[in-house]
Amino acid sequence: MNNILSALKYLQCAELDHDAWLRVGMALKTEGYAVSVWDEWSALDSARYHPGECARRWRSFQGSDSPVTGATIVKLAQDRGWTPFSGADGVMDWNDVLEYDGEGSDLDPQEPVRKGTEDLILYLQTLFKPEDYVGYVTNDAWQTDDGKWVPSKGVYYRTAEELITSLHRYPDDLGATIGDWKPEAGAWIRFNALDGEGVRNENVTSFKFALVESDSMPIEEQIAMYRKLELPIAALVHSGHKSVHAIVRVDAENFDEYRKRVTFLYDFLSSRGVKVDTQNRNPSRLSRMPGVTRNGQMQKLLGVNIGRTSWLDWMDYVDGETDELPTIRTLDSFEASEMVLPEELIRGILRQGHKMLISGSSKAGKSFLLMELCIAIAEGKSWLGFPCRQGKVLYVNLEIDPASCINRFMKIYEALGLKPQHADNILIWNLRGRAVPMDQLVPRLVRRVQGKELSAIVIDPIYKVITGDENSASDMAAFCNQFDKICAETSCSVIYCHHHSKGAQGAKRAMDRASGSGVFARDPDAQLDMIELEMSEDVRNWEAKKGATAWRLESSLREFENIVPVNFWFEYPIHRVDDGKSLKLLPTQGSLEAGRIRNKYSKSADTAEEEFRTAFHAVNFDGSGASVADIAAYMGLAERTVRDRVKKMDGEFVLDKGMVRSGTEKADLDSEE
Repeated sequence: MNNILSALKYLQCAELDHDAWLRVGMALKTEGYAVSVWDEWSALDSARYHPGECARRWRSFQGSDSPVTGATIVKLAQDRGWTPFSGADGVMDWNDVLEYDGEGSDLDPQEPVRKGTEDLILYLQTLFKPEDYVGYVTNDAWQTDDGKWVPSKGVYYRTAEELITSLHRYPDDLGATIGDWKPEAGAWIRFNALDGEGVRNENVTSFKFALVESDSMPIEEQIAMYRKLELPIAALVHSGHKSVHAIVRVDAENFDEYRKRVTFLYDFLSSRGVKVDTQNRNPSRLSRMPGVTRNGQMQKLLGVNIGRTSWLDWMDYVDGETDELPTIRTLDSFEASEMVLPEELIRGILRQGHKMLISGSSKAGKSFLLMELCIAIAEGKSWLGFPCRQGKVLYVNLEIDPASCINRFMKIYEALGLKPQHADNILIWNLRGRAVPMDQLVPRLVRRVQGKELSAIVIDPIYKVITGDENSASDMAAFCNQFDKICAETSCSVIYCHHHSKGAQGAKRAMDRASGSGVFARDPDAQLDMIELEMSEDVRNWEAKKGATAWRLESSLREFENIVPVNFWFEYPIHRVDDGKSLKLLPTQGSLEAGRIRNKYSKSADTAEEEFRTAFHAVNFDGSGASVADIAAYMGLAERTVRDRVKKMDGEFVLDKGMVRSGTEKADLDSEE
């Protein structure tokens, strides 16, 4: 090989015209040199040098039948006084080899010098594809007032293939490929591929790797920790100072995913006691280049492909490390203290720390029922006939404005005939207009209730915070797991309500009436379902208060036997357990029996009146009238219904001491008396 580089070092770029400068570049490319050699030599002419111009010109040099060769550089140097030399006569022959090894080394002369080219080749082959542009900084660095060396943009327009080819060409001379570096500063390299146009984050074309660096612990401990945590390290480089640089695979598709994965990586390491330099989080960051020296110490490649093979593979390891699942144990290993059941919060229905769902239709007054339960727990009273253990309860209000919420509680207290002696046991979190998805709400809720010694948390209504598809079993399983988190982290019972699906519900089992996936009904420890009853006309007229509706409470319980169904009225603003037998035999709405009742009482007024006349004449044996009891038995109605029918017939019939008489007959009797 000729002595081109020696001649080039003699030439002063600033003394050459533009044409000569171009011919130097063509000659270097013809002779197989890298563009960085031309670029670094050109940079010595600070007045005319423009970063990136050499790379653009280099791509335009396509060759010709009469190429510009290295002889051009030699001739230019000789014209300016340069004299080649060689061993015997002081003159180098065209076939002599020029050894160019940069500025030398400060390493111990007794210690053999390692070839840095081998480290850099392996590094480039591991991190880059041949066509990837690689950014690096060698001699383009400056020193701050406090003595710290700071790299500039450096080179960013050479491909990995170009660099590797040059390194193989000059296996004993790293500087011949990357140029000289300042021995006290070392050199840097960017670990993600660039577009060849710049070094900013927007110039990054591949978001495969992130830099992990920590100089707060000895190097041996750093390496041991990285291996212990099985980081997916593509390359591990000694910085030549007091840290190692781990180039970790994050395999991100884009910048947003890169940021999220790097944040997770740093947070995970921090949780394991590794203090990471968080300034290294951008994808265009510089790291230490392996193979060069820094203050006499080698920036050495310690290894490649360490730990897990990919980000996803590493996430499997992380899941195993962070799942915090309990160990598997034999039955006989449990102590007696571990088998003590939690106290009952609602006797026979719900234990402390368990979950309860109340399902019902839109007219059931579910929110009022939940508020009644809050009061029962706060005051230590019964709820729908079930005694409650006294304690504190948080009511999470997601739907109504704060003033209306407070007003409802006070009206319920009044209707129940209770004084709010323990209203301080009821905590209210008004979130109307500020609701967030359940997975975001739970950590905030848990944080706020710490230390408040709550017995229960009531969330009303859950449709405001539901996440995923209501009809997807997997989505709803993930959603319901949030209730488990609340129970586990607060030891509170969690109580919430959900609406019925569309259509008739009377023919369904109680646990199948809730809308959406069956996960809703099967997940809680206790499910209570409210279904409306089909009232007969006599019950509606004689038992129900104005606007009241009748309901039946059925259960599906995990810890207890299912309750005997409870029949009750919803009489705004409270629910009142039916103390008689009026509701016991009534069918649920949507059932076959309810349909028969509807048909029975859906006759036209004319038809009903005609049937009554027929019944009256059939049992009016002597013409003096018929008893209410006889007419009721004949028509299959309750006596109250018969009396009500008489009142509706506008004087055609009248009641007289348990007897029904025609209006005309009654008038005749009165006149005779």
